[in-house]
Amino acid sequence: MSSPHARADTAERYPAGDRAMSGGMEEDDGAERLRQRKLEEALEAKSLRRIISAFLNYPEAAEEDVKRYERSFRKLPPAHKALLSHYPQKFRRLRQCISANSYFIFSMLQAFEPPIDLSQEIDCCEHSDHENMQNGDLFSSERKICSNQTALNSGGLWSSTCEAASGDGDNAKCKAEEQTNNKELASRGHHDSTARNPCGCSESPEQRRDSDGNNLADSNKDVYSSSCDWLDPSLQLHVPLVDVDKVRCIIRNIVRDWAAEGQKERDQCFKPILEELDALFPNRSSESPPSCLVPGAGLGRLALEISSLGFISQGNEFSYYMMICSSFILNHAQTADEWTIYPWIHSNCNSLSDSDQLRSVSIPDVHPASAGITEGFSMCGGDFVEVYSDPCQVGIWDSIVTCFFIDTAHNIVEYIEIISKILKEGGVWINLGPLLYHFADMCGEDEMSIELSLEDVKRVALHYGFIFENEKTIETTYTTNPRAMMQNRYYAAFWTMRKKSTAADVVSS
Repeated sequence: MSSPHARADTAERYPAGDRAMSGGMEEDDGAERLRQRKLEEALEAKSLRRIISAFLNYPEAAEEDVKRYERSFRKLPPAHKALLSHYPQKFRRLRQCISANSYFIFSMLQAFEPPIDLSQEIDCCEHSDHENMQNGDLFSSERKICSNQTALNSGGLWSSTCEAASGDGDNAKCKAEEQTNNKELASRGHHDSTARNPCGCSESPEQRRDSDGNNLADSNKDVYSSSCDWLDPSLQLHVPLVDVDKVRCIIRNIVRDWAAEGQKERDQCFKPILEELDALFPNRSSESPPSCLVPGAGLGRLALEISSLGFISQGNEFSYYMMICSSFILNHAQTADEWTIYPWIHSNCNSLSDSDQLRSVSIPDVHPASAGITEGFSMCGGDFVEVYSDPCQVGIWDSIVTCFFIDTAHNIVEYIEIISKILKEGGVWINLGPLLYHFADMCGEDEMSIELSLEDVKRVALHYGFIFENEKTIETTYTTNPRAMMQNRYYAAFWTMRKKSTAADVVSS
């Protein structure tokens, strides 16, 4: 309901003869806004159901792969089959590995609390814009998922949604887009608290397949509790296999962020960033710790490590695939090495041995709640441009860390401009990553992909007030099987830039 002051203001602005007409116009506008919001939420629900369906379809898709292997094996002549007599046992073992992965996935989904009512329906024939949401636009512009985490061992780390509020900078809008380039996904693939994030937003807490290939759903009925009505099969969608490939990508990303086997990649990518932050902020105070934003936070490990270093760290991530998984690990891990997954089973290529391909990985390698985080650690879901273009974000961050992130932009110039705007004067931007632009292969007339060279990226950064302080190249991999015969390597650009202060400009002039 409007306040009395608002009603008085309306009465003063419209002559008496016009009030009835203006009232009718306002009612029409209100009805249209309500209709549009309901449509956006319904489209959002459909998009989220599609992502959840991709997770749920994982075991079926993986089983189809094994059946394909078996068909090929049966076509062999007897003499060749005799040479590969261990293959039937390998197929049984593959099904056991798929079962373990499926158990982790179903446990993760059971713990997930959807931020919206997933039973909403839309009339796709009436709305031409539904395709965009169906293909990945997840959040309406009036919704965000954001959380602050302080006392991890007291409960959750990643809360449910908080509606965008108005006043005092609380209206940061989040609009997440699941616009992931599938080719890129194939190669590289979030806490209860009453604390407030740097923008001032107060956040509210909100069995496996048998080895003989029996239906997984039958052996995992205990996973579907009555509290998870949104997992009802009637709400699931048929999804293309490319969506299931994204689930497989997430499994590989878990290794990179949360397994001992991913330590080498973390040392290559995270360690230089952490060492640079430690050196740049040597006198950190627990009473007033510096702030650090981590866009493209993925499964949250880097943001957690930065928090453990003594920073008020906020991770930002737009992918619901990533957020569902990171929420589970951050919120529900009771101990280190709690779950077992098999991340490398989905490719028979470039394996040194079957035992390498079928090896298990324990996760998480550390218990997040015992990682010694700094009060104020938070994860915010939403599109970087939409969230951090809000005026309440201007000049509030001491540091920004981008790791394998800036090439996810449609317009990398806009990313750099926003990074400059939201940094404090004298704040630092640390970057590590390649320039493998995610939307470079998009061919639609309405698609935009600005693909700058490293030289042009530096030039744009200088234009937006940055000064280079450190620069080098770091060789690294990304979600790579460390025992595979083929490993893609990046010669990633690493830099530290500092935002010039206005005072320094005045002195120099």
